Amino acid sequence: MLTVHAAALVVPGAAVAPLADGAVAVDGGTVTAVGPADELARAHPRARTRHWPGLLTPGLAHRGASPLLEHAYHPDPREADTLGTAPLTGTTLGTLPLDDMHWGSSARRGLQLLLRHGVTAVAGPFRRPAVRTAVARAGVVRVADGDPEAPVPSLDPLAACSPAAAFAGTLAPGARADLAAFAVPDPAALEETGAACCVATVVVGRLAYRGRWDAAGR
Repeated sequence: MLTVHAAALVVPGAAVAPLADGAVAVDGGTVTAVGPADELARAHPRARTRHWPGLLTPGLAHRGASPLLEHAYHPDPREADTLGTAPLTGTTLGTLPLDDMHWGSSARRGLQLLLRHGVTAVAGPFRRPAVRTAVARAGVVRVADGDPEAPVPSLDPLAACSPAAAFAGTLAPGARADLAAFAVPDPAALEETGAACCVATVVVGRLAYRGRWDAAGR
């Protein structure tokens, strides 16, 4: 089914001019058109339309995903009473009796947290088979490998770079339909606020994360 994703500002890519009151048409897992929202609505009167607050961009790439998924344990909510909710690293991680099943489950939860930050592409390498499987099943793109021995980074890819540098691709006809919507008015506000203001992440045309927001933008 064809879907039109509309927002007050669409930023198709790092080197592409923003489009006010724009939209991106997606058919299956592919972008078919980018343009003014009213024009795409007229061109596709039977399409499902999703209106997102603020800013619509390409999905983001997380260059530190390897240590984040393989050197940190993301607790199950049922473990919150004993382990808390933050990723566990270092000495604390070394005290946990983790097997492949634990690492696979942790990676799935970590990937869900990345989706909540607009991430649709991750950097390896992923040495644990269970983590590789979780990444493959999530449908995210693999980008050039980073440093697997680097310190465990923030879940927010914008903690290390600007939005333009974090874009995993460009929204254009024929491109893979990976998008992220943020409850901020422009890229400058996104850089200041960080990717935690993400309200939706689309992976290969599929709505993989949808958050809540209010009239104030969140």
